[in-house]
Order: sequence, then C-alpha cells, then structure tokens
Amino acid sequence: MAFLGSAVRRVVSVVRPPLSPLCRTTARSYSSEPTSEKSVPYEKTLKQQDGASSGPTKPLPRSADAVVIGGGSLGCQTIYHLAKMGMTNVVLLERDRLTAGTTWHTAGLLWQLRPSDVEVELLAHTRNVISKDLEEETGLHTGWIQNGGLFIASNKQRLDEYKRLMSLGKVYGIESHVLSPAETKDLYPLMNVDDLYGTLYVPKDGTMDPAGTCTTLTRAASARGATVIENCPVTGIQVRTDDFGIKRVKAVETSHGTIETPCVVNCAGVWATKLGEMAGVKVPLIAMHHAYVVTERIEGIQNMPNVRDHDASVYLRLQGDALSVGGYEHNPIFWDDVSDKFAFSLFDLDWDVFMQHIEGAINRVPDLEKTGIKSTVCGPESFTADHKPLMGEAPEVRGFFLGCGFNSAGMMLGGGCGRELAHWIIHGRPEKDMYGYDIRRFHNSLTDNQRWIRERSHESYQPYSPVLSRLPGITYTSWIWYI
Repeated sequence: MAFLGSAVRRVVSVVRPPLSPLCRTTARSYSSEPTSEKSVPYEKTLKQQDGASSGPTKPLPRSADAVVIGGGSLGCQTIYHLAKMGMTNVVLLERDRLTAGTTWHTAGLLWQLRPSDVEVELLAHTRNVISKDLEEETGLHTGWIQNGGLFIASNKQRLDEYKRLMSLGKVYGIESHVLSPAETKDLYPLMNVDDLYGTLYVPKDGTMDPAGTCTTLTRAASARGATVIENCPVTGIQVRTDDFGIKRVKAVETSHGTIETPCVVNCAGVWATKLGEMAGVKVPLIAMHHAYVVTERIEGIQNMPNVRDHDASVYLRLQGDALSVGGYEHNPIFWDDVSDKFAFSLFDLDWDVFMQHIEGAINRVPDLEKTGIKSTVCGPESFTADHKPLMGEAPEVRGFFLGCGFNSAGMMLGGGCGRELAHWIIHGRPEKDMYGYDIRRFHNSLTDNQRWIRERSHESYQPYSPVLSRLPGITYTSWIWYI
C-alpha cells in the first residue's frame, strides 16, 4: 500500500541536479515533445464506449432555436435554464455520454464566499438549483452534501481577507464565522492548528455530485420540452454571411444529420477550441492536467467540512470516510494533443508535480502521513489567460456563444453562469454584470496568439506565492479562489 508520507520521501530522495521552478516548468510543461514517460498522456479508460458505433440516443430534429454542444456541467445547466426561461425548442448534443469529458472527475466543491459580489450571486444560484430547485421539480436528489467549508488563514493578511469575506457574506445572507485556532480544533479535531491565525467557517458550503447533478438537470430540461442527445459528435458548423456582410450561425452538422439553427452554444470544455475552429471562432483556452488523490479510510474524518488552504494551495475534500487531496501546482503539465476519443479517461499522475499538495496536506492533517492512497485521479481541465471563464457571443460569428474555460470551477459556477448564458441568448445580454467573463474582454490580436495564451494561462494557474502574500501592499489575486 502506498502512503502519503512515503510518497513525499520517495520523490524527495530521487537524486538529480536541483532545478528552479521556472526551469522545471520549461522542461516539463512547455515542450511539445514529451521529455519522459510521465509527461506522456497515459489514458486509463474507465469505460469503453464508442458513441459513433452505437449511434445517437434520439433522432435528430431538423431544426432548433439553439443547439448546446457539450454534456458537462455548463451544457446541462445552460439547456436547463433555457428551457426554464421558455425556450424549449433546444437541443443538447454530447459526443459520448453526459459528463464524459472533464465533468465526471471533478472534485465538485462549492464555496459560497468569493471576493466578487457577482460571483457570490452566481454561486448562490448554483447552490439553490442543486440543493432545492431540482429536487422540487423532479423529485430526484442531485447528490448534494452540505458538510460545510473551512478556509485556512496561516497569516494575518489572510485572516483579514476572510473577515472582509464574512462581511460581504452578511449582505447576501450567507452564514459564516471567523474561528480562533482553538475553535477550529474543536470543529476539526484532526487538524494541525499550531501555525494558524484563524479560519473562516461557512456551514452551508458543500460538495456536488457531477453525475447526479447533470442527470437531474437534463431530466428537468427534457420535462420542459428540451431534447438531450448523447453519442452524437459534431462534425461541423455551417456559417452564412447575411446581406450586410455579417457572419451568422446557420446549422450544426453531425455524422447522423444536420440541425438548422441560428444559435450554437459552445460548452465543449477542453475541446472548445476545436469546436470554435469549425465556425471560424477563436477560443483562447489551454488544456492542462489537473489532479487529486483519494485516501484510504481515516478514522474520525466523517462529517468534517471541506478545507481550503490558499497559502499552501491545497484542498481537502470529504469523500465519505476518506479525503480527496488536490490543488494548483507551480509546474502544471499541458495537454497539447487533445484527443477526440478521450472519454471517461485519465492520465497517469506525475508525482514530481503533485508532491507539493501532499506536503501541504500532511502539514494540515498530520494523520495523512500514515494514510494509504486508494486511487489517483488526473484528468484534463481547461484554463484561460486570466483564470476566468469565457462566455457570451463570439465577435467573429453572430449566434455563436461560449460557455467554456471554467478553470476547474465549472460545477460550482455552472448554475449561475448557465442562467446568465441563457438570459444572454434569449434577451441579447446577461442579467448581471458579466464583463469579466465576456469573451470580448480579449482583443482579437490576443485570442489568436498561442504563445501568449499558453504563458499567461500558466502564470494564472500557478498558486499565489505564500511569500508575496506576507509583503505589505500585495493584494490577493482573484484566481486563488477557484478551487
């Protein structure tokens, strides 16, 4: 049996010339040619499914008011909200099965408090949808678990930030409490609190189930007249030019037929760039490996809140009587050759890259050092240059909307963003101030600059430096809140 503590010692004991983080990143992440076996995507297929051979699960309609492409969190939330707002002649196309791309392996964490008031509102709507609305509409449980959330403050500046978050939460009616180290220890007995200044506890945070949520969303949408079709990969998007020289969406092509539509919604995750190319739309995102490990059973961990330590860039997600441990690395691995056949699949975990999370997790919960590792989960996620999603109508083609690039936050932002995207499609604008997510925030000279997209996405992905966070005048960046 592998143990977290022994994994750290094993990786550290490997004899090699010392490399700086920048050098390691250059060698491992930026090369288009693999430098070792560990950097080669090793697909561990968990389900053998051939969508093309089995055919679509339903007949394709000849036309639709909108076609949503991608059956992950955003695609399912978008079609649900479109149907709920009255646009029922809508179709969702999934190339394989629902959640097959990146949604199925997501951690599913939901934190209600963020530094942005708009994001607090988006998260609140997601929570309402999965914890209340869907169950009332369908009678089905989405798998939502309300076990609470705990933010760790290991310096005074971080604690001051959490106090401001608590004040913001009061405006929106979100219950939260700033706890002392002793109170934190009472709440979470297995936690090491020796280096803590305090914590922020949000009792109604929790964990979402990707499969249960997406299945319930599509059932609710179908009950309102929407059509959900699996095993139907898109092969092309037809674009026409109107009398004023403006390009507009005309139809969606599949190997099983064509659907005429004036509106396409790109919710294809890491495959969104390829889908955009079919319509001549630039989608500035990059695919990276994103991982967590699941431990063996831990005595006394049951019913504990999820933990987020921003300075250590690690999270601890409750998973029954075990924990999932993950975070953001300084030297992430890029997935350069995005495969169209990648469904319900994983990469091999690179322990050299992942090691920093284990060290942070063991420091926070010392019992992890002698806890076995039950499984590893390393899958693809899409990331953007400013670590914010890509939404709204593409400037190149009218009727081509984006709902992608969610930087591993597609589950918790899905409900709020799905509603805003539906409002955008129906009314021509979102209900809230979504400029920070609007694809038009990027100049066209940047959306086609692959080097800029790659390097800025890498820079935004890296965790905020714990050293810098202690310097006066340095403010916390927005991306530290996305796990």
